[in-house]
Amino acid sequence: MASRTIELIGAPVEAGAGRRGCVMGSMALRVAGIDATLASLGYAVVDRGDLTPAAVPDIRLPGQARNAAEIAGWTRALEAGGYQSMRRGAFPVFLGGDHSLSMGSVSGIARHAAEAGRPLFVLWLDAHADFNTPQTSPSGNMHGMPVAFFCGEGGFDGILAADRPLVAPQNVFQLGIRSIDPPERDAVGLRGVNVFDMRALDERGAAAIIREVIRTVSEARGLLHVSLDVDFLDPDVAPGVGTTVPGGATFREAHLVMEMLCDSGLVASLDLVELNPFLDDRGKSARVMVELAASLFGRRIFDRPTQPA
Repeated sequence: MASRTIELIGAPVEAGAGRRGCVMGSMALRVAGIDATLASLGYAVVDRGDLTPAAVPDIRLPGQARNAAEIAGWTRALEAGGYQSMRRGAFPVFLGGDHSLSMGSVSGIARHAAEAGRPLFVLWLDAHADFNTPQTSPSGNMHGMPVAFFCGEGGFDGILAADRPLVAPQNVFQLGIRSIDPPERDAVGLRGVNVFDMRALDERGAAAIIREVIRTVSEARGLLHVSLDVDFLDPDVAPGVGTTVPGGATFREAHLVMEMLCDSGLVASLDLVELNPFLDDRGKSARVMVELAASLFGRRIFDRPTQPA
């Protein structure tokens, strides 16, 4: 982490999801103390507040894409917000909000990386591949489309400029995948996305996989964006998400991932997404997400304060 300044950028978007509630996610992360937690690790933390979507005239995409104009507005606002944060030399942390926000956050970081002459890599910690397009999505929910979008798949004309910097699919690493639609499975295989499903995580272990990611990014002198979805975790660990899939990562596996990424010094930006406080258990998931963010920024297991029983 080169920057000692963290900028919190709220993105209370839920129009990309199939259930309501993610609009409260950014505030729940604040209530859980993300600012004070990261400040306690020696960072200057600046809360930029919540973005508002840009005004976008009605946009029609081929196939199914629910709330496309609203998502386009969020994408443009987040692209600009992420880019400007990186230009200020800060580390942007995007507080979501559903996973459609990554259409904008990753695009903004990609623009900065292109200007810096460095390749951008994305570590996608999620139960889902999110590689659907409006033509392939069975639901039309755009939180299932962000990876396809920032990798340059067709069907998204008009959301951002056609000549925007993209992320090469082979620079995307997906960890924790355990729910994927057949067209997505075909697409990620064809495009060369690096998919480590839960079987790979069970067989190889988190440490070996993350070492591979770190080695690849380091050898390319790349920047790494981490996108952490609540449903990467097992629902017993973090129930506050509208897309629960049993058999997710454990508490310790997730912390190990974050601790190793911290040691690498390669991470430049972070999404915290899909937190739905309406479905949570007394703030449990929000607290877990804040603790994982703390591990990414340098907290070690022996630094964690004891919580009252």
